[in-house]
Amino acid sequence: MRNHIIRLVVSGLALIMLSCGHQAPQRPSRRMGQAPEADSAQLALLELNQQLALAADKQLMQIAQAQEESYALYDGNTWIRFIDRGETETPSPQSNEEWTVHMRVYSLNNDLLMDTERAYLFGHHDLPAAVENNASEWHHGTQARMYVPWYSAFGLQGTQTVAPYQNVIMEIELR
Repeated sequence: MRNHIIRLVVSGLALIMLSCGHQAPQRPSRRMGQAPEADSAQLALLELNQQLALAADKQLMQIAQAQEESYALYDGNTWIRFIDRGETETPSPQSNEEWTVHMRVYSLNNDLLMDTERAYLFGHHDLPAAVENNASEWHHGTQARMYVPWYSAFGLQGTQTVAPYQNVIMEIELR
C-alpha cells in the first residue's frame, strides 16, 4: 500500500511538472515607441509601393533628362524647371499663409487632367507634397514646370481626374 501511495504521489508530481512547462511563445505586447507587427499582406504592399516608387523615379529622371530645357531634381524626387522665378524680393510662402495657386496638371502624354486656381493654405497639406515641400523658396509670380512622381502628387488615392499611382506634369504659378 505504501508503494502504491508513493507511486501515486510521484505520478502526480510528474504530471504537475509536465503541465507547468514552458508556454508557447507569444507575440510581444506593444510597448511605447514599438511598432505593431506587420502581417505578410502589409509587407507585400509596402514592398510593391517601394518598387512602384523606384520605377516612377527612374521614368521621370529619363523624361526630365531628355528635355531640351534643363530640369533639376528637388525634394520629393520632383524634377523642376523654373519658367519665371517671380518677384524674388517678396517673401516666400510660410505655414498658415494663404496664397493663390494656379495649378495645371497633365498626364505624361500632355493630356490636361486638372486646371484650377484658388487660394491654398500652406502647411496644411491642401496642395500636393511636391508643391508644399518645394514652394518654401518660391515667391509671388514664380512659375514652374514639374515632373512629379505619384507619391509626391496625388498618391495611391488619386482624384476625380488623376488616377491613383499616376505620375504627372504640373505647371504651378504662385499669385
